[in-house]
Amino acid sequence: MFYLIAARSLNGVIGNDGGMPWGRTMPIDLRNVKELTTGHPVLMGRKTYDSIGRALPNRRNIILSREKDLVIPDCEVMTFEEAMNISFDKPAFVFGGEQIYRLFAPYLSRAYITVIEHEFEGDTYLPDLPGEWEEVSRKHHAKDDKNAYDCTFYIYEKVK
Repeated sequence: MFYLIAARSLNGVIGNDGGMPWGRTMPIDLRNVKELTTGHPVLMGRKTYDSIGRALPNRRNIILSREKDLVIPDCEVMTFEEAMNISFDKPAFVFGGEQIYRLFAPYLSRAYITVIEHEFEGDTYLPDLPGEWEEVSRKHHAKDDKNAYDCTFYIYEKVK
């Protein structure tokens, strides 16, 4: 079972020049990601891994790459096809970036999307999810002294 997890701006931007356009100004989103994904496998592309700069603790970190000899400390490196053949004992979170989201889109059953309520310049976007999705949860958080922007946490489930 694969779940998408992503943060995007109002205009759909998820990245700019190898990082999140809002930088580290949204610790509430980082905390949400940690709470949801700890103890679960996380799958991400090499560029997303590079933007994070380290393996995420207490998670099985799987980096997707076509580069056969790539070695990344504390991570498993494999192709998309190899990852699809793993039998996960818990839902695996698809962590991005844009190309990885596109590859996994047909196989997703749930999506956790944080919308940062601001428009940003960017070069990477969250793709539209194929099929029909139902919003099952929404929680708003107003900006405060620690978080620079309003945001809303959404959970969607794919309609079968």
